[in-house]
Amino acid sequence: MIEPHALAGGRRRHRLAQRMLAETVNLGNGLLKLGRFLNHRIDTVLMTEIGREFASCLAEASIEDVSLVVTAETSGIAPALTTAQALGVPMVFARKKRPATMTGAYFTATAPSHTKGQRVELSIAAEYLAATDNVLLIDDVLGTGKTTRAMLELLRQSGCRVCATGFVLEKVYEHGRDAFNGLDIPVFTLGRLDMLREQLVLLGEVEGGGQEVGPVSAGRGRKDRGP
Repeated sequence: MIEPHALAGGRRRHRLAQRMLAETVNLGNGLLKLGRFLNHRIDTVLMTEIGREFASCLAEASIEDVSLVVTAETSGIAPALTTAQALGVPMVFARKKRPATMTGAYFTATAPSHTKGQRVELSIAAEYLAATDNVLLIDDVLGTGKTTRAMLELLRQSGCRVCATGFVLEKVYEHGRDAFNGLDIPVFTLGRLDMLREQLVLLGEVEGGGQEVGPVSAGRGRKDRGP
């Protein structure tokens, strides 16, 4: 039996995902343009809702001990910040280029950047990530999972505990969840995207029951009206 709060939460998340998909442009070759609401122009109202929704996901899963939200710059910063605000905890992001001010010990891992076409080094100063932290890892998109694997390696070096991971959107067709094989880490995504006849579609799933309330087709996403 699906609990009423789980049913309501799933429908709420589906509506939120529909709003995000309406602002998403599929550029092809695995690239999604989220510049109208997330990684160039920030829709602050939508981003606040995203943070609250991640907090609701954790509450529904009885995950109550998060002490720190972690992400990678740049696109993960906005949703990680609003999620941290909703949870009332600090947020720290991995730098893609170590600044001259990062003079002490640090944790690092490398990951390929699909948008930059090269490998990037992700670094977090050790003073901001303790072995006693219970971490929620947040990012914008779960694609191939390569950045996620790098971030999990970085967090492993610190000795912290990863309570859960959350992604604003998931490209189901890139099988990023394989990065979590063998790991006891919950994965939350607010919108799951798949490809159907070269068009993006939204898979709507009610949390707790797996009931389909989609997919909802959005063609190739919205027409590009600029950044």
